Amino acid sequence: MKIGFVSLGCPKNLVDSEVMMGLSQDGGHTLTSNPAEADVLVVNTCAFIDSAKEESINTILELAEFKKTGNCTRLVVTGCLGERYRDELKAQIPEIDAVLGTGEVPDIVAALEGVSKIRRIPLTLVQSESPFQTPESRDLPTYLYDAEPRVFATPRHFAYIKVAEGCDYKCSFCIIPTLRGHYRSRTVEAIVREARSLAARGVRELILISQDTTFYGRDLGKGAALPVLLRELNTVDGIDWIRLLYLYPTTITDDILDAMAECEKVVKYVDLPLQHASDDVLRRMKRPGTGRHYETLLNRIRARVPGVSLRTTFIVGFPGETEAEFGELCAFVRSVGFDHVGVFTYSHEEGTTAHHLVDDVPAAIKKRRRNALMAEQKRIVGRAQKRRVGDHVQVMVDGPSPEHELVWRGRVSGQAPEIDPVVYFTDANPETLRPGKLLQAEIVGAREYDLVVRPL
Repeated sequence: MKIGFVSLGCPKNLVDSEVMMGLSQDGGHTLTSNPAEADVLVVNTCAFIDSAKEESINTILELAEFKKTGNCTRLVVTGCLGERYRDELKAQIPEIDAVLGTGEVPDIVAALEGVSKIRRIPLTLVQSESPFQTPESRDLPTYLYDAEPRVFATPRHFAYIKVAEGCDYKCSFCIIPTLRGHYRSRTVEAIVREARSLAARGVRELILISQDTTFYGRDLGKGAALPVLLRELNTVDGIDWIRLLYLYPTTITDDILDAMAECEKVVKYVDLPLQHASDDVLRRMKRPGTGRHYETLLNRIRARVPGVSLRTTFIVGFPGETEAEFGELCAFVRSVGFDHVGVFTYSHEEGTTAHHLVDDVPAAIKKRRRNALMAEQKRIVGRAQKRRVGDHVQVMVDGPSPEHELVWRGRVSGQAPEIDPVVYFTDANPETLRPGKLLQAEIVGAREYDLVVRPL
């Protein structure tokens, strides 16, 4: 059969989609990007916040129309929305033929074919016990892929590697532990084996992801295993950059920072979602630390990893957030001077402990605060960008810009794909460029968040 996939949500979800596409091909099916010609359509959904759930529902309904106008005979829903609302989805959208939760990725071929059992390549099932797991997460399936066949949904020169699944924290605004189960690490050997396989396929940048990447290995009783993993990955031939996403304030150790500084392939880039800087808001969020603790941590990171780029995310409009508490957050952003900041408005999610609080910050105020904080960050970045003009930097070529095929773009090591700004090439011959190529360039200008570079 011809199978069409749509993947929504975070890179962790994208890896699951790539594994399901690989398993589908191994099961004898072909993939198509045209939903009108697909025999089966699959939507891998997100359910983290209201807007994600709305996007997932709208996508399901859009693809359901192809059962009337196209070749589609089956519609399969997978991922977090399926995990969270399995029965409700099937009851309210009768066009759905099968629903798979986050732990049922290995069952994708059976779901495509409409059978209950099918011979499939065994996937790794992790049965580790974690002292931090919640009662809700103990009963979830414990699927964790281990270098299974994957079909890239990213450009060929970079790929995500999921080093662990699940989460053991109890942040009051977050539903992830309920949807993904407790934290389960893959082995160093499995990750390095996959890295070598990806390098052989042309990948030049590895992006390590999990819900808390700096917690990696602790659930296996090995302490902070991330330094060991980084040093092993640093030896993989063909890989130029290794990037870490989703770090956590309480699990960033000096050993991890030292490994980042020492390993030449590990880019000096720290993605550290802090969520807020007001002590009272952090306490209501059930987040560790204080604003002062965070500022001390960031200074320590900069001292141990010279030239590091810092990225973070914040939530505004959390229940009870006052103008004074929001002011603390703005002052913190001005004081630290992050390279990249993402700001989200609070979403009142059922199933979280924060849902018992009164969602008392009006939507208009949430939006105003988000816009104000992003405007503050834009001013900070604008000043920093001007200071960089004239610097010589290493750039990874990503390919033609969506704006025009003759305009090419790339990234410096302090920019992660798909979430951060980019650099645009000037005075460059597209015939000499290729995606994944590293070259030296001079920064000659800035376009708000983006940079303009001239190849040397």
